[in-house]
Amino acid sequence: MPLSQSWHALTLGVLLLTTACTSEPDSPSTRTSAASDAPAAASTSTLPTIIVHKTATCGCCSLWVEHLQKAGFTVDVRDSEYLNPVKLRLGVPPGKGSCHTAEVDGYVVEGHVPVGDILRLLNERPKARGLVLPGMPLGSPGMEMPDGRIQPYTVELLAEDGSTSPFQRHGTH
Repeated sequence: MPLSQSWHALTLGVLLLTTACTSEPDSPSTRTSAASDAPAAASTSTLPTIIVHKTATCGCCSLWVEHLQKAGFTVDVRDSEYLNPVKLRLGVPPGKGSCHTAEVDGYVVEGHVPVGDILRLLNERPKARGLVLPGMPLGSPGMEMPDGRIQPYTVELLAEDGSTSPFQRHGTH
């Protein structure tokens, strides 16, 4: 696919995702750090800061930030209307995008990836760009359903060459 078509496909995909996720968060999202009452998976001094790029009005992105904070991460939220340049800079392939993009310790984390998968990535340190969870699967962190329903989804490892492979499956497969 020519670069101009890839750019347009990525732009359209991000536009569709960000339009689908425009509910106002419960509280305004600014630069935030780990909540003191959150049960930490590890000491915050041992966890790197996660930079989260998202739109200011995305409620599910704000819920994902809370998921990270509850695990003990310090989160640097960077609200932006234009996420495409971030996704392109970090090498998120077309068709693998979501409504927010994060950076942590040299890795990209695209979408509603569970904190356990991020901790595994940081512990195992594979030679890879990071993790991607395309779309916005129901039941993933930040996309929880009132009835507890989980749409099966697979977090993928994003290789340095841009290819992906299954990293962790969630829900019933």
